[in-house]
Amino acid sequence: MSLDYSTLDILRQNHPAWRLLCSDHVALIAGFLQRVFIEPNLRTISQADLAEALEDELFALRERLGATAFPRTALDYLNDWAATERGWLRKFYRHDSDEPHFDLTPSSEKAIAWLGTLVERSFVGTESRLLTLFELLKQMSEGSETDPQTRIAELQKRRDDIDAEIGRILGGDVPLLDDTALRDRFQQFISMARELLTDFREVEHNFRGLDRHVRERIALWEGAKGALLEEIMGERDAIADSDQGRSFRAFWDFLMSSSRQEELTTLLQRVLALPAVVEMKPDVRTRRVHYDWLEAGEHTQRTVAQLSQQLRRFLDDQAWLENRRIMDILHGIESKVLSLRKSPPSGDIMTIADSAADIELPLERPLYTPANKPLLADIVLESGDNELDATALYAQVVIDQAQLARHIRHALQDRTQITLRELCDLQPLQHGLAELVAYLQLASDTFTSVVDEDTTDIILWRGSGADGRDQDKQARLPRVIFVR
Repeated sequence: MSLDYSTLDILRQNHPAWRLLCSDHVALIAGFLQRVFIEPNLRTISQADLAEALEDELFALRERLGATAFPRTALDYLNDWAATERGWLRKFYRHDSDEPHFDLTPSSEKAIAWLGTLVERSFVGTESRLLTLFELLKQMSEGSETDPQTRIAELQKRRDDIDAEIGRILGGDVPLLDDTALRDRFQQFISMARELLTDFREVEHNFRGLDRHVRERIALWEGAKGALLEEIMGERDAIADSDQGRSFRAFWDFLMSSSRQEELTTLLQRVLALPAVVEMKPDVRTRRVHYDWLEAGEHTQRTVAQLSQQLRRFLDDQAWLENRRIMDILHGIESKVLSLRKSPPSGDIMTIADSAADIELPLERPLYTPANKPLLADIVLESGDNELDATALYAQVVIDQAQLARHIRHALQDRTQITLRELCDLQPLQHGLAELVAYLQLASDTFTSVVDEDTTDIILWRGSGADGRDQDKQARLPRVIFVR
């Protein structure tokens, strides 16, 4: 993007990050938000907890600067920071709570990150960044090479280099990184790890923007509902296949691997024990930074799933009809206003028919789309004449694969393997067959698993029968074993 005068002037007037940096209270806002959101890697904080933390901050500042400093209440400041004209916090209602919650906006996080670069660093490494750039160029060049002979030649060269290095080590020549090189690489690792956490908020922000865009199109749609559903569902597929969607899915598949998590844990423990790294006094949270990535990714997945579920509710028959009624009323008002402008009446300005739309539109809540792709269990009902009940199309359950994956990883912490039946015994199925299918998808896509065809397991759960009463249900399947 070109940073010409017009572009910068528009950013100065409209971008929340620029407004934050120009605020008279930027020291209070940036310092407080850094401490409560970024340092502990918190995604959402309830209004009561955040207001209490800010009251403590304000009390300490008034003790230092005088009683007249920051005269407003903490809640007033929070609501002001979350106002549309500020855009530094996002205020919303979670699906499981009636209390307002707050989250940091991507713009605020960018501004705070830039302020962090102004602090003078005692050591600035450059070698590791050059090596990273060089390695990226190599990956792009090799990954786009279509000539098999060229790729084989490159692999053979790499193999020869590895063989030569093995020969040197066997001969007693063991090359080691010096302390400067270690500090350089560790500093680069910390920087990229923090940037990765920042990216998750921007991904969520983009999904929320998409959700608002889709809702606007639904509200303004004037054609048939079938055409709307086809277009909306097609657009969702296009989003999943976009560059951002594919990159995030590849990242998630990599991180969800239990072997990768164990490898990251081992590498972090070894690196953080190096004397050169210990001298840098790294943040204690660095030891579990990969779990911070995982938690942030799971929050993004839950957000997308919740938005997807709300969008389906928004498309159900009742909401659809009420939306059409609202739009018809608005169009009627617009047409009357236009006619009045052309020929103003002599008496009353305008009368509107007594018709009110009784509708509850969902408030903006966090977006969520499950880990790889949401596994939805359709509840299909049949009437006596074998016609499908149309309401069944919207009676769907969202399976949180991230939560199931956490359950599997936790169970494998103190054992080398566990069967699917044992997992269901430890944590009974809440959504029946749909949840069972989600476990099977995780077994094939994410975890290392083995299927024993000679042994059959019976998995039980409680579910609703045709008459609506709870009853025992079961599934027979070959034994599935998750392996660490």
